[in-house]
Amino acid sequence: MRERTCCFTGHRDIPADRLQMVMTGTEAKVRELISQGYRYFGIGGAMGYDTIVAEMLFRLREREYPEIKIILVYPFDGFISRWSDSQQATYARLLPMYDKRVCVCKSASREAYLARDRHLVDYSSACIAYCTRQTGGTAYTIRYAAARGVPVFNVGDIPHRT
Repeated sequence: MRERTCCFTGHRDIPADRLQMVMTGTEAKVRELISQGYRYFGIGGAMGYDTIVAEMLFRLREREYPEIKIILVYPFDGFISRWSDSQQATYARLLPMYDKRVCVCKSASREAYLARDRHLVDYSSACIAYCTRQTGGTAYTIRYAAARGVPVFNVGDIPHRT
């Protein structure tokens, strides 16, 4: 299954003037991977890039690719407790649409987020990213993927150096 699985990683904030470019690039790469036999897509469940990618995947599954499976990999139960009411409502609306849900840690910690990111990469053979900086969780995930030999396709506005 790993050879037919792609994960995603990206920043929570995407500038409005970059959003269309980011999503166009992401969708084009997803379509290319589907044409190559990819069927499983792992999402980290964060606000921002993860959420808009999940919405795009649900739309693609509904309209064109009913065979794809969308998997939520989240750090721990209750990780959304500090989100705004509207962010929590979006999460609750999307939650039943996932084909599978995987919780990687039993308790809250910074390590739980990194464990989530490593899990996504460890079970994938491709990663699509939106990364524009060399620091933070997205950059960590890209470096981890590179170390594991998982190719990363960055739809961000600057290439990530590993």
